[in-house]
Amino acid sequence: MASAPHLDFERDIVELEEEIGKLLQMADKKKIDVSHELDGLRRKLHALREKTFRDLSPIQQVQVARHPQRPYTLDYIERVFTDWIELHGDRAYRDDAAIVGGWARLNGESVMVIGHQKGRDMKENLRRNFGMPHPEGYRKALRLMRMAEKFHRPVITLIDTPGAYPGIGAEERGQAEAIARNLRAMASLPVPLISVVIGEGGSGGALALGVTDRILMLEHSVYSVISPEGCAAILWRSAEHRDKAAQALRLTSKDLLELGVADELVPEPAGGAHSDWEEAGELLREALVRNVEELAALSTDELLEGRWRKYEGMGSWQEEGGSP
Repeated sequence: MASAPHLDFERDIVELEEEIGKLLQMADKKKIDVSHELDGLRRKLHALREKTFRDLSPIQQVQVARHPQRPYTLDYIERVFTDWIELHGDRAYRDDAAIVGGWARLNGESVMVIGHQKGRDMKENLRRNFGMPHPEGYRKALRLMRMAEKFHRPVITLIDTPGAYPGIGAEERGQAEAIARNLRAMASLPVPLISVVIGEGGSGGALALGVTDRILMLEHSVYSVISPEGCAAILWRSAEHRDKAAQALRLTSKDLLELGVADELVPEPAGGAHSDWEEAGELLREALVRNVEELAALSTDELLEGRWRKYEGMGSWQEEGGSP
């Protein structure tokens, strides 16, 4: 992992990490034993990370979800799955690098993995369009889902996008139609479907991979119909009110678990997934293995009935003292 600018609220953590780094350099240079001091500093660092990330505000959660060193789809594929074989193209126009997908093995079982992919630098971000898919990206995803259906294999989607690309070319090639077709297909696909919001789940661009039997969210991920900046610009005519918008949108994993949109919150390492990719991958692997096994035990009818019931129940409410 390359170094990256830290977030404002991570300043104390970074300073302590630098202090540990200097101590290690001094110990190496002078050939002295500093294990006792290191143990104390590392315990202090772990406690500081836990305390800092325990009570983040909604807008701070958004910042963590967008962290430039947060693991992306290909990073999780490398750590969670084996025997990855990437597949390309929508068989109609081109291959959209903003969405990656292919066969892999999870705990020895074949699964189809599909996810949004952002870039680490400007060159890669331009190639992957900053993780914002064109319609051909969603058509590639649907092609791979149909392939999984043919071979009766589970589909796992990893969601991490600001949203679908809103450019003129994307609209001319049927962006809305491509997303709508995915929503319809996923609602009735007769195989287990699991989606994981690993970072930023933005609007229809995220939902096009999110109509699944189980929706998992990493602890510091967010999922929303619009970004806090976009919401603030519409409601308050200024993006400066993004803090207020983030609070009102209820976009954090805890909010969405409480609302019944998310089914499970996957814990992250102390300090966020960007602080320890290996541990983040292991925590996600454990959650996926368990959920795939549970869904695989269901018949096709049970699977589809549960999926329909899940989405029909979203947004239901009742007045105090009244019936649902």
